[in-house]
Amino acid sequence: MKKGLLTIIIIAAILLGGFIWVKGAYNNMVVADENVQAAWSQVENVYQRRADLVPNLVATVKGYAAHESSTFENVVAARAKATQLTVDPSDLTEEALAQFNQAQGELSSALGRLLLIQENYPDLKANQQFLELQAQLEGTENRISTERMKFNETAKAYNTLIRKFPDNILASVFGFEKKAYFEAQAGAETAPKVEF
Repeated sequence: MKKGLLTIIIIAAILLGGFIWVKGAYNNMVVADENVQAAWSQVENVYQRRADLVPNLVATVKGYAAHESSTFENVVAARAKATQLTVDPSDLTEEALAQFNQAQGELSSALGRLLLIQENYPDLKANQQFLELQAQLEGTENRISTERMKFNETAKAYNTLIRKFPDNILASVFGFEKKAYFEAQAGAETAPKVEF
């Protein structure tokens, strides 16, 4: 009788220990996944801030350079594309991030061309509203860079957690999948050629 009770206690202790381990590992994965989603939301937030600045910047420049319509159209089209493309934070695949990154890169490029217009219009260069918008845009670009870095760090912590043994077994059982990282755009490793 005592031997049977001891066996039951040992089995119960093993099951309880296993349950506690599974519960803890699962909850750690959920927290890490939520952190990745929160980091992604912050990335989207700063990109939205940039998109919100674009109409004001275009309107300010348009007042000085009305005949630069193709540049304005390109900026508006790039902004529309960048704001329409959304990525589900629970499905952060490399392909989805690459598409998002490409759309944002097109907007960055169009904004760069828009900001170059100021060189042809001295009055625009001196316009206080333009200077403030330009400073806000520069600050937003810095925020984007910072939030992308934080996102990559958070995704790395999550990916490391779900790949370590024995958590990787639970991750595959419960469907936790690797998250993609932001990567530099193609050609970013080559410095631009500057000629005077």
